[in-house]
Amino acid sequence: MKLGIISDTHGFLDPRVEKIFAGVDHILHAGDIGYAMIILELEFIAPVTAVLGNNDGGLSFKETEVINLATKKFLVHHIVNPLAPDDRLQAKIKRAHPDVVVFGHTHKAFAQTINGVLFFNPGYAGKPKFGAERSVAILHCDENGVRHEFIPL
Repeated sequence: MKLGIISDTHGFLDPRVEKIFAGVDHILHAGDIGYAMIILELEFIAPVTAVLGNNDGGLSFKETEVINLATKKFLVHHIVNPLAPDDRLQAKIKRAHPDVVVFGHTHKAFAQTINGVLFFNPGYAGKPKFGAERSVAILHCDENGVRHEFIPL
């Protein structure tokens, strides 16, 4: 299974995302969506699971989603400190036992396995600004595990 991973669009969906995510089976958006229309546009590509970010006031998504895809369990939450998750998030992780925690907020790509859980941030996908690196990602999930691929925008 091939998953498209995106975060921090902040109301802008880069036109290249449609081509990059062509053929994915599902898309995970890790918050700071900006406008609900972004999710509708992504749903033309594949089914979407999205969570609220700290800039998503007024949108009707949950703070955290847990979803099973390709025999793997994904916990999606916007603000995550992989090296020191806050107590609420630690409790959610303990309850859900995810294989992968997908997050955003930092605007920096990140992939590290900690205590058997892959913590994964696809990076910043919003409008170009101040020379910030922009990226999305693909997660390839199969019987051999989860392999990530960061794709610059």
